[in-house]
Amino acid sequence: MTSGEVPGERFLLLVYRVPSTTSRARVAVWRELKRMGALYVQQAVCVLPDRPGVRERLDKIRARIGELEGESMRFVLDDIDEHERGTLVASFKENSAKEYAEIVEECETRFFKEIEFERFRGNYTFEEAEEIRQDLEKLRRWLRKVEERDWMGAPGRAEATAKVAECEQLLEAFEADVYEREGGSGQG
Repeated sequence: MTSGEVPGERFLLLVYRVPSTTSRARVAVWRELKRMGALYVQQAVCVLPDRPGVRERLDKIRARIGELEGESMRFVLDDIDEHERGTLVASFKENSAKEYAEIVEECETRFFKEIEFERFRGNYTFEEAEEIRQDLEKLRRWLRKVEERDWMGAPGRAEATAKVAECEQLLEAFEADVYEREGGSGQG
């Protein structure tokens, strides 16, 4: 899937209703659509670019809505006023840019500080290095997910990628110190 707006791109509009007997069902549908990168234009009405794989994922969500005794309708929007198209594109970019900024913030305020704190404490253990490696894997997965739903090529991608790479370098240096201090034995 390529990032960046495709000239004349079509969009999918989903209008749905999930019974209001429990908020759990509504939240589950909302969460899945947000995970896909849907842009909400109002409650229970969202837009997605008509890209490969999107319709199939949307059909699965629509099936889930049906299982929850809800209803949904999907429309293809291919004749959109240029102003409205620009508004959609700008909104998609803004959403992705915010997510990239959150990744950068997570790297700077949590990941970097965690390694700094463990160095300060002298906690050079294999277990701590493994725990931090798991945090790095979470950051990588998060970045991949944001990149997948960055439909319009939002700003911030390069900075987020660089920060995650910086996290990896910091962790590798920490792991090297752990190895040196533990003598390569793998025991704490």
